[in-house]
Amino acid sequence: MALENVKYKKFIAPILVGLIIWFLSPIKPVGVSLVAWHMFAIFVATIIGCITQPLPIGGVAIIGFATTVLTKEVPMETAITGFGNNSIWLIAMAFFISRGFIKTGLGHRIALIFVRLFGKRTLGLAYSLIGVDLILAPATPSNTARAGGIMYPIINSLAESFGSSPKDGTQRKIGSFLVFAEFQGDIITAAMFMTAMAGNPLAQSLAASLGIHITWMKWFMAGIVPGLISLILVPFIIYKMYPPEVKETPHAKKWAEDGLKKMGPLSLSEKFMAGVFVIALLLWITGSIINVDATLTAFIALALLLITGVLSWSDVTHETGAWNTLVWFSVLVMMAGQLNELGFIPWLSKTIASSLQGLNWVIVLVVVILAYFYSHYLFASATAHISAMYSALLAVAISAGVPTMLAALMLAFFGNLFGSTTHYGNGPAPILFGSGYVTQGEWWKMNAILGVVYLVIWLGAGSIWMKLLGMW
Repeated sequence: MALENVKYKKFIAPILVGLIIWFLSPIKPVGVSLVAWHMFAIFVATIIGCITQPLPIGGVAIIGFATTVLTKEVPMETAITGFGNNSIWLIAMAFFISRGFIKTGLGHRIALIFVRLFGKRTLGLAYSLIGVDLILAPATPSNTARAGGIMYPIINSLAESFGSSPKDGTQRKIGSFLVFAEFQGDIITAAMFMTAMAGNPLAQSLAASLGIHITWMKWFMAGIVPGLISLILVPFIIYKMYPPEVKETPHAKKWAEDGLKKMGPLSLSEKFMAGVFVIALLLWITGSIINVDATLTAFIALALLLITGVLSWSDVTHETGAWNTLVWFSVLVMMAGQLNELGFIPWLSKTIASSLQGLNWVIVLVVVILAYFYSHYLFASATAHISAMYSALLAVAISAGVPTMLAALMLAFFGNLFGSTTHYGNGPAPILFGSGYVTQGEWWKMNAILGVVYLVIWLGAGSIWMKLLGMW
């Protein structure tokens, strides 16, 4: 049997950086304990490993976990508690729910219905496809699965039906615009719901470790207004600066109708899937009122999908994305939590905050968000970026007097929005960019412009909206 492919050269950077930090302990800051410093070294090495990926991120996390316990920085009974984090189980359960959309074909059907209703013009077609993403987002925690597994095949098929393909140089007819609009729409919807992207519950957990408790409904209420403004404005801005050659799409309705005829009437499995989805949404929305935890809601939804036969237990055991996420999320949350418990994050936040002393908290918030957003050019994973910087920047903001919920949610939102920087910055990017519809130069240029748009909408309108809600 052949050995598995391990990219050993990509171990060099994380090991080297980790060792350098570890052996710099004699000159560590006075306010940081030796254990906290060593934990920091292992954490940084693990994060760099998640970026270079000599192994899949789950394998890197396991090595980091073993190193943490082996070096006795954290006892096993403490380290293993990360696997019991309810937010991590929430995201794993939501992966299973999203599998139901794909397996039953309900996600595909919803997309065809939207195209039939709103697809007379190319701009309307983009809005309709993003509308599908918006509907699926609350129960699809992998925005990669949403954009790549559900939306891209539909967009690609639709574009080719209009004679638009990168294979023959006709991508600008309609395909380029639809692909790029979907990429931006997926980022926006991921920011709007706590269960719409894998890193969101991680941000929620990290905020909770600092005493800030974000519920599903609170996240949704804070994000709804800046999210809807973005969903309305961003596709229109893209339409103006990157216009498709084909402006009218009268054949889209016929294409969608043919697709729906091929699918036939709504199946029983699709009806059950729709019903479970509605139940889950209602429980997430009302959970804080009726005292039903968001993670329990996800377990209930999965139980209903199993009882009704929409999913089999085999579907659950073969959902590798969920189990992979469960492993590496648990490890990273444990490490980040220990950095806080051991005093490293409090020391770092106080140090940075002291350098910002005297500045108005509004300026501090803007500086923190700008640093968070533009540092994403250095990351190929949104979750790795959240793991590395969310806690520290949140602590800095709070120390400078930024209202706690405003700081926690703004950083959480931008943990999605910073994915708009590059063609490698989050899961959907390499899939949609790799399709060949948009060149790298066009991708970076338009993202640079839209990054400013997001900063204005979410920091400006978003902060005002949260003030009106009484969140700060």
